[in-house]
Amino acid sequence: MIKNENSDREAKVLAQHIYMSVFKARRVIDQIRGRSYEETLMILELMPYWASYPILKLVYSAAANASHNMGLNEADLFISKAEVNRGAIVKKLKPRARGRSYLIKKTTCHIKISLKSKI
Repeated sequence: MIKNENSDREAKVLAQHIYMSVFKARRVIDQIRGRSYEETLMILELMPYWASYPILKLVYSAAANASHNMGLNEADLFISKAEVNRGAIVKKLKPRARGRSYLIKKTTCHIKISLKSKI
């Protein structure tokens, strides 16, 4: 069996500490997992969610890594893996009445996307 040398190569990109809920990011990631690169760009640009913008930037970055570093064609790429994991929780204190404080929890997430070539 002849194996193509680019078949097992994949471009990976990781974004850490994105100020976004894991559930909001997963709602967008589930829509693009397994789709081609062009189809993914169309879906992300037309989605009405705020979470789609950082994910769109990640997909652009992964495609640029694949074409520049590995020499893969962008038309042949598809999303092979896409996952969202929970990150650290940033805790802030907001001043309230009578000298008290209120704890604000800002959730973060880590987004990992990898692109492979179909050929």
